[in-house]
Amino acid sequence: MSAPQSYYVPVDAGEAEFTEKRSHFLGHVRRVETEAEARAFLDEMRKKYYDARHNCWCYVLHEGGVVRYGDDGEPQGTAGQPMLNVFQRENVENVVCIVTRYFGGILLGAGGLTRAYAKAAKDALDAAGKAWMQPFSVLQLECPYPMFERIKLLIEGHEGRIESSDYGAAVTLTFLLPVQKTADFSAALTELSGGQMSAEEVEQRFLPGARE
Repeated sequence: MSAPQSYYVPVDAGEAEFTEKRSHFLGHVRRVETEAEARAFLDEMRKKYYDARHNCWCYVLHEGGVVRYGDDGEPQGTAGQPMLNVFQRENVENVVCIVTRYFGGILLGAGGLTRAYAKAAKDALDAAGKAWMQPFSVLQLECPYPMFERIKLLIEGHEGRIESSDYGAAVTLTFLLPVQKTADFSAALTELSGGQMSAEEVEQRFLPGARE
């Protein structure tokens, strides 16, 4: 089976707002996994901003390559498509974005609209932050109590994170490491423990890495 293709996802919920020629723009970005989640979020935002002139939107899902967008009454090609272009350019997937516009009475023209909707989407994405999806090894390690703090530092030093700790006669750690870091970690663990400790891979998962 081929490895999953790498891509970015939003880290947090992101929001942005600004005013352009008296029109007020509100951008919202969320991470989603399914089309149903994306549509539920759009429905929520439309209800919240029911009194706005336009609620333009887009979403991109990794699974199945689903891409959708809507201009919600703005001239075709001036809202949903420029928003979508932001996420495609940034290689961000599993994302939904809605930009609300309260019309201020001054026409912005096609170019002005395109720039404003793209800016709202990009600013909201920047507020959310993004993380690279990558393969992680799920590892287990039995650690004597006197070595616990040093092992925690070793895991953190290899961009890993502890998922659970089971305290018995020793500490059984379950932790995640980027796949490309596992060989270096194993070598460092062997050196630190004098060859007395080793970690066993339980499975692999495709997860967001560090925030960028």
